[in-house]
Amino acid sequence: MPLTVDDLLLPGTPASVAQAYRTLAERAQTAHFGLLEEDVVVLDTETTGLNFKTCELTEIAAARLNGSQVMERFHTFVHPGRPIPPEIMRLTGITNADVMDAPLPEEAVALLADFVDGSMVVAHNASFDRTFIERVPGGKNVSDLWVDSLALSRVALPCLSNHRLADMAQAFGQADVSHRAGDDVDALCGMWRVILTALTDLPQGLLTMLAGMHPEVKWPYRPIFNQLALAEQGAARFDLRAVRKELVQSELGEARRDPAEDGRLRAPSAQEIADAFGPDGLVSTMYPAFEPREEQRTMALEVRDALESSTHRAIEAGTGVGKSMAYLVPLVAFAQQNNITVGVATKTNALTDQLIAHELPALAAALPQGARFMALKGYDHYACLRRLDAARMAELPVAAADDHGKYRTDSAIETDQLTALATAYAFVCQYPAGDIDSLGIRWRSVPRKLLTCSSVECARTKCRYFPNLCPVHAARQMAATSDVVVTNHSLLLRNVTAEGRVLPPIRHWVVDEAHGFESEARSQWAIEASAPAARAAFEQLGGIQRGALHQLMVQMGDNESSTLVTGLLVKAAHAAERASMSLGDLFEAVRGLARLAPRSAGYDQVTLWLGPDLRASAEFAVVEEAGRTAYQRLDEATRFLAEASKAVSEATSQPAADLSDSIRDLQSISQAVHLAVEGDDESYFCSACFSRNKQRIGQEALVAEKLDIGAELAERWLPEMMSVTFTSATMAVADDFKHFNHAVGLDLLKPESHAARSLTSSYDYDRNMQVIVPRNLPEPNRPEYLTALEDLLFDVHVAMGGSVLTLFTNRREMERVYQGLQPRLAAAGLELACQDRNSGTRQLRERFINDKSLSLLALKSFWEGFDASGDTLRCVVIAKLPFSPPNDPLSCERDRREERAWWRYQLPEAVLSVKQAAGRLIRRSSDKGILLLADSRVLSKRYGTQFIKSLPSHNVVELTLPVIPRFIESWRASNE
Repeated sequence: MPLTVDDLLLPGTPASVAQAYRTLAERAQTAHFGLLEEDVVVLDTETTGLNFKTCELTEIAAARLNGSQVMERFHTFVHPGRPIPPEIMRLTGITNADVMDAPLPEEAVALLADFVDGSMVVAHNASFDRTFIERVPGGKNVSDLWVDSLALSRVALPCLSNHRLADMAQAFGQADVSHRAGDDVDALCGMWRVILTALTDLPQGLLTMLAGMHPEVKWPYRPIFNQLALAEQGAARFDLRAVRKELVQSELGEARRDPAEDGRLRAPSAQEIADAFGPDGLVSTMYPAFEPREEQRTMALEVRDALESSTHRAIEAGTGVGKSMAYLVPLVAFAQQNNITVGVATKTNALTDQLIAHELPALAAALPQGARFMALKGYDHYACLRRLDAARMAELPVAAADDHGKYRTDSAIETDQLTALATAYAFVCQYPAGDIDSLGIRWRSVPRKLLTCSSVECARTKCRYFPNLCPVHAARQMAATSDVVVTNHSLLLRNVTAEGRVLPPIRHWVVDEAHGFESEARSQWAIEASAPAARAAFEQLGGIQRGALHQLMVQMGDNESSTLVTGLLVKAAHAAERASMSLGDLFEAVRGLARLAPRSAGYDQVTLWLGPDLRASAEFAVVEEAGRTAYQRLDEATRFLAEASKAVSEATSQPAADLSDSIRDLQSISQAVHLAVEGDDESYFCSACFSRNKQRIGQEALVAEKLDIGAELAERWLPEMMSVTFTSATMAVADDFKHFNHAVGLDLLKPESHAARSLTSSYDYDRNMQVIVPRNLPEPNRPEYLTALEDLLFDVHVAMGGSVLTLFTNRREMERVYQGLQPRLAAAGLELACQDRNSGTRQLRERFINDKSLSLLALKSFWEGFDASGDTLRCVVIAKLPFSPPNDPLSCERDRREERAWWRYQLPEAVLSVKQAAGRLIRRSSDKGILLLADSRVLSKRYGTQFIKSLPSHNVVELTLPVIPRFIESWRASNE
């Protein structure tokens, strides 16, 4: 089925906006855009790959537009000077024969320059095409004005879920895209007028305002906005408050009640839920190939029972159970019967997107009464309108960009920041309460603080958009009218910290991917003082000559109270300077702890446990003295800043918002320093982080983390909840939930208040997953282990013919194996990639998934949440059992406090990690593969049986090293 506009719209797009998008293509045919449709060149290129340094042009196509007509075309193949990679030939259809007699890059680009003749060039993701063309001698002669239609489409059509040219062209009825330059040019020719029409639909005065932002910046979209704004001459000025009021008012409903206020809640009957999962039930109408699964029905009934009895559950549900729908059906029925809101918390954005974009819409369509649902994220995922307005006028924070001083110019960063502002403004004018994650903002160039704020930074009643007109607060109000709110672990845990002030009053939760809940809680509740955060806080605060303090001094001007207030500001500036210097001394002392770190603790980044022995050292005495001075001066600075902030507010009747932000930042740093230096709060364990690499000086940090997360949850959260169902594919260790229950605090509740259930997968793991354990591999602590592992991996890769994922726990060991293994496999005709320091995880995952013969050596980010079904992944090797390193601060602290801490914590956590890794192999019922545990401790140690018993497959064989490749070849012959 071809895509439609409705397929691309974000869920929850207002009806009026959706209708305007649907009619764009028709209206674009008769619209007029003056100079923007006269003598415009639309361009696209094909290349041998995506790397600017190593890849070359293979094809260039362009078309000159005049109105809606293509007046002239340009096309040439380009000789790349090297063979085209097979995967590129498959993707584009361009062969080596096509480019054999083609012009060389310099000649082809010269012909293009003649064709363009200085006209404006429009390209989708223009920086890609422009970079490839301009790196050719003479390429800069093509044009001085390039317009990126991808970035512009995000401003024009902010309510689309993606802005890929192929998808937009299909949805808006333009030419198809086929990974050939000529076809892509035709598609973009049609989309150009659609994009311009969409820009003219933006609220009156917005284009004029955008065109006037930061006139000192050479911004390629300014002429476009100026030209389109000519039709608005004499129109009213842009009024964001008025636009938001009209947009939001129709979306807000009546908030649901707090279930705690009325205990008389009814659950759907067990028969209703069982019927919903029957052959002719509700769920069968949602999926064309639905097959009833007993495990799915059982899980749904468990969730129903938990809701009815106001008790908690831990449910392990293997891959293939269909757990999302198993909990959504009883949850939605329960919410609707009682007119309350229920919640689902997930770990990954992938699952959140699946629930919001697929599962919940399908369930809503199947229910006669429909269903209301809403996704909620943290504050820094929503545009802060106060900050948008400030950013239009204030100096752009170029120096705060992650890219600053690296490979991007200040001009490019300024362009990215202005484009992000324009996109955010357009989005909040069309979408009442959505997050800005789908807007394609280049966050490495755009500091989040330019567009968003945190919960502590929110001005609330002092903000002119509070509450209903603010995207984040409107989202929370809309969520309070929904049946289901979907959020992430992070926001749920922040709500616990904020004592329920962040989310609606939800008392019934499903926590999905619950195996990661404890770790996320420890991360969320950690308190950190880092050198980069301190620098950022003091840079924002500034002093007499710059920053927020300087701006407030200027703001006071001739105010009657200026002498008194300025005096307080100067006093605060001097106190802040003293605090900043003290923190510098502290972080220098933290670097001195490097002498105490074992060499095995790492080089690039060291995390050092601040245990009793270290605290008794002379090196820590220096940290202690510097730390006490630092937090005393921080407290002094925040006290003076608070006095100055209060005086400014009283003198000007305006909130000193920027100063308030700085006060909160310094208070947080002070708290972290105090906790780490004194070490007297037994609920925390502390660590120091630094790098031995001299090039990374200035990254030091002191961190305090909660030790017993379960105790915190049992005290601060679970008693407030009526029912929480924790679920994941990996929770039990050899069918025992003791470790998980302790991690989330269930073991501290009354036994009758919670229950656990393990549901096996509907997949036939014993038939589809073969587990191999090598018999005579050296133990990992032996010097000969890595050599033996390399030889074993060579045999495994050759026997499998590629498609192998090898998971490591140690980067240096992985890199050493890669150095020896890669050339050996290359000689055997097999390609191997490695997750090196410069590899982006997302790009590496996509590369592995798209190349069915590629094998990969990878680290922790590939142990879970990575789906590669079918022939893409046929073998997973675990190089070493994933025990925490001996110097891990959490493990060290546990060992100090408990005699059998290793058996109670580290062993079950390693078992669960292996279960997660094994779960990468079988992602659908037809998948088959081999899991190889390349750690002989599975056989030689008493604890090894726990790993074997916890695996989903009982089809386990022990083999000597020489037999393994022959066994794999035999397995492939009978299974492929």
